[in-house]
Amino acid sequence: MKRVLTAVVLIPVVLFVVFLGPRWQWVFTLATALVACLAAWEFLTLARQTGAKPPRIATLAAIAALFAASYQWPDMIGLISGILSLALLVYCAFASPVARVLADATSSVFCLAYTGLTLITLPELRDQANGPSLVVFLLCVVWAGDIAALYVGRFLGRHKLTPSISPGKTWEGAVASVLGSLAVAWALLAVSEQLATRWDSVVLSYQDEVWWYWLVLAVVVNVAAQVGDLAESALKRSAGVKDSGTLLPGHGGVLDRIDALLLAAPVLWYALVIHQHF
Repeated sequence: MKRVLTAVVLIPVVLFVVFLGPRWQWVFTLATALVACLAAWEFLTLARQTGAKPPRIATLAAIAALFAASYQWPDMIGLISGILSLALLVYCAFASPVARVLADATSSVFCLAYTGLTLITLPELRDQANGPSLVVFLLCVVWAGDIAALYVGRFLGRHKLTPSISPGKTWEGAVASVLGSLAVAWALLAVSEQLATRWDSVVLSYQDEVWWYWLVLAVVVNVAAQVGDLAESALKRSAGVKDSGTLLPGHGGVLDRIDALLLAAPVLWYALVIHQHF
């Protein structure tokens, strides 16, 4: 029940921010940056469980700077992320005890990439011509896959997927996750077509590509989301904890809630970029 109530509260808020007008892009970027910083804080806490003590304030400042730069100079993200990574390395080299420099520097730089560089693709997606539709597609595909995997795996799961990483996940749940993502992608296409036909609405727009393109994207995004979920589970298991935090009742921490998006969002973004060039 806690899981359901948390989702009921958060999903309308998320969709409201997604569908704000183009001149409110900064609000979406700011909200994404906040989520990235919360997830980063939880990751840095996990890192401390392994003996490292990466600088929290410096890492969060680097993530905030990354989002500010992505809003102001979106074409220079590669250069700016490199500069910030080197800055964190130098900071740890002089601020951490010598015996801990390697662990602290690698943890902080990885945190910048894992929670920052991955999530800046969300504002990039929303800034496209059909940006809100792309973000809704991403979120719905990930959410539907997660829900299908949870319930099918719980009631029908028999064959373990990766018992050493996440004992609760099964092959049955993984297949159901893909099917759930395909189903919601098809539903989005149908709703979009009906809206465009009856009210000439552009709230959801997927007519710029053939229908099977979006279904293929749904499978790609779903696989990336499942891998992202497993990757975060491996990080938690390495740190010896069950949840990354307790901020979201029924869901654990922020990192637990967005682990799938951390891979799914950049994969969708890069898939769109590759498609534009081929």
